[in-house]
Amino acid sequence: MLRHLPNLITALRMLLVVPLCWLIQGGRYDGALLVAAIAAMSDALDGWLAKRFGWQSWIGGMLDPIADKLLLTAAFVWLALSGESPAWLAGLVVGRDIAIVSGAIAYHNLVGRFDAAPSPLSKATTAVQLAFVLAELVRLSHWIAPPPMLHAAMVALTAALTLASGLHYIVVWGARARRALRGDGSR
Repeated sequence: MLRHLPNLITALRMLLVVPLCWLIQGGRYDGALLVAAIAAMSDALDGWLAKRFGWQSWIGGMLDPIADKLLLTAAFVWLALSGESPAWLAGLVVGRDIAIVSGAIAYHNLVGRFDAAPSPLSKATTAVQLAFVLAELVRLSHWIAPPPMLHAAMVALTAALTLASGLHYIVVWGARARRALRGDGSR
């Protein structure tokens, strides 16, 4: 029964999307920061448990990135809707995720089952996006007033990694799909 604990933690992280958006929309950034920090810790915990005890599963490998995408996409969109974060950055994050999910669906339908293991670039992108959201919520809670140059650098780094990661997925998975389809013509 314990082997399902990482998946349960991931599912609970998905549920945190609702209070996170509600808190951001209401301008309650201290609470949103707490929810986002709990989500970040739960992401680390479920990954550690799965690896440490060998509780990895195909469904867990699918749910974990979905939970990350839901939480981060929601945070970027709600921060943009509240006027606190650049709308173009939220659009870039959402666009990347749409491209990845669309590509995964196309690959599944045209080629077959795929391994959802994230690339090192994707892991770095997720970490930077999460750091950006946490930094934005810290800034908006008025705990720390970061210098404008630091904020601008975080925006630029987040945008650059998001774009690079999206392009990386398109190139790598596009090449895999072409090789698989040329190989024997079957799915």
